[in-house]
Amino acid sequence: MIARLKGEIEDTGDGWAVIDVGGVGYMLFCSARTLAALPARGLAARVEVETHVREDHIHLYGFASTQERDWFRLLTTVQGVGARVALAILSALAPEALERAIAAQDKATLTAAAGVGARLAARILTELKDKAGAVAPAIVVHRTDADDAHTSEAVSALVNLGFGRSEAFGAVHQAAQKMDAATVEALIPAALKELRP
Repeated sequence: MIARLKGEIEDTGDGWAVIDVGGVGYMLFCSARTLAALPARGLAARVEVETHVREDHIHLYGFASTQERDWFRLLTTVQGVGARVALAILSALAPEALERAIAAQDKATLTAAAGVGARLAARILTELKDKAGAVAPAIVVHRTDADDAHTSEAVSALVNLGFGRSEAFGAVHQAAQKMDAATVEALIPAALKELRP
């Protein structure tokens, strides 16, 4: 199995890159985020790789970071999420945004990715809410906060004010970390300050 490649960027296109390692060109399927992070053609690059071996093909998936690769691995464990959909999700959402969406159980954020409808988004959230702590330990902290009634009410209030669920959840979580004992009345203005620094 190929886990990492170091070489020169030979070419890139929509959803792929070719990296030359010692005269051998390896084609990698990549998220838009990874492609944007790669250096220009002819320059040295290091790419984390996930190798998929099937009866009819060997595909290499390239990532700019181990965090993105780990999320790819986790996403592809969800029923109905293949490599193409996982790359679409990682193209639409940075790993940190994906972490927040799962912690906040935010379907709307996930449906921003091509190929992810409401039903698949719900399945991803359900299947990953307990698994994602291995990739993103902060989700465990977020989940504890999400279970707190004050935090849930504050998130709901911010959503009613027009903020996205993930955005509201992140702001309330940040505000709660800065407070000893947080009431809903204290959390909402503190979270608004996080949203509008």
